[in-house]
Amino acid sequence: GLSLGRIRHAYLFSGTRGVGKTTIARLLAKGLNCETGITATPCGQCDTCREIEQGRFVDLIEIDAASRTRVEDTRDLLDNVQYAPARGRFKVYLIDEVHMLSRHT
Repeated sequence: GLSLGRIRHAYLFSGTRGVGKTTIARLLAKGLNCETGITATPCGQCDTCREIEQGRFVDLIEIDAASRTRVEDTRDLLDNVQYAPARGRFKVYLIDEVHMLSRHT
């Protein structure tokens, strides 16, 4: 994984409600953007780790697909993907309930 420098373009976390999928995804975002470097054990103390924890890190975009099902919503997302991260090393899109996206999107 991260400790070996093997970073994939996408990760899919699957499981029942409440098992920690979103928590693990946020931990991955920290590991990719921690100011100590890419790591499987982010420090949790730097500005980036704290901003991710508080839900205010500009390069972690959290989307609830269940409430954003319009084609325009997906178009907006795709338009944003082309831009480089504003502050972090990586831009991370956390798409919750991705199965709720319609086929048209």
